Amino acid sequence: MRNEDVFEAVAAALQRGEPAALVTIIRAQGSTPQRVGAKMLVFPDGRTVGTIGGGCYENEAFWKAKAAIETREPVIAKYELADDIAEDSGLICGGQMEVYIEPLEPAPALYLVGAGHVAYHLAQAAQTVGFRLHVIDDREKFANAERFPEAEEIVVDAIPEWLTRAELPPHAFAVILTRGHRHDLDALRALAPKQLRYLGLIGSRAKVARIYEALEAEGIPAEQLRRVHAPVGLNLGAVTPQEIAVSILAELIAVKYGKIGADATTSDSQDAGSLRWTPRDAAETTSV
Repeated sequence: MRNEDVFEAVAAALQRGEPAALVTIIRAQGSTPQRVGAKMLVFPDGRTVGTIGGGCYENEAFWKAKAAIETREPVIAKYELADDIAEDSGLICGGQMEVYIEPLEPAPALYLVGAGHVAYHLAQAAQTVGFRLHVIDDREKFANAERFPEAEEIVVDAIPEWLTRAELPPHAFAVILTRGHRHDLDALRALAPKQLRYLGLIGSRAKVARIYEALEAEGIPAEQLRRVHAPVGLNLGAVTPQEIAVSILAELIAVKYGKIGADATTSDSQDAGSLRWTPRDAAETTSV
């Protein structure tokens, strides 16, 4: 397969907002099945485009590429094609190869569930740092192109029904910012079972606890709720809708770069727990 095909697949993946890893031969010495510059694109679901020569070493590079997508860290892998890994595949070429494995992370999709005041300010800030906006609300007065001119998608529909039907990509970020407890409950019921890079819920700790209790009583597994970042945002002392939007965006960026775990129960920072914030009770009304 031509490298042009790989480049086309890279462009299409970035356009779709789908992460991948690009594997490129950067050094080849002696007899090797592929030349320097040969490329293979690896997707999280195991699809590939292109080849670096086949055999066990390509399989090894494939798994390293999948791991790089998760860690978002580039890797250089070295292969001796006369060693056991080559013998297993019959490729006794007698050469050496190095490959560079580069994770490709597109601009992430951000789903704003609720189009009120906090969502408005969050959208304005998030689009400036590369998030691709999707806005969902059942009120056209709030969910419209005039208020969200940078949004790729604006949905005016019953929120829980649309969320249940929608196939959100697993690398997407979603923040629940609806106008009230009942709507937040319905939205979280629809989103909790989905695999997402990030799921956040606005509200005080008391409100979050009530919603969790209601969903657990319905049979929603506790492990699904433990993935939710709630109360949403970092502890910046935020009070106004504008400030709350900044605190939420700070957390989204921290998750994007691995400073806080995508799972709300894990983090790369020992101090992550101290960064969680408890919004004042008045914050529950700022999303309408």
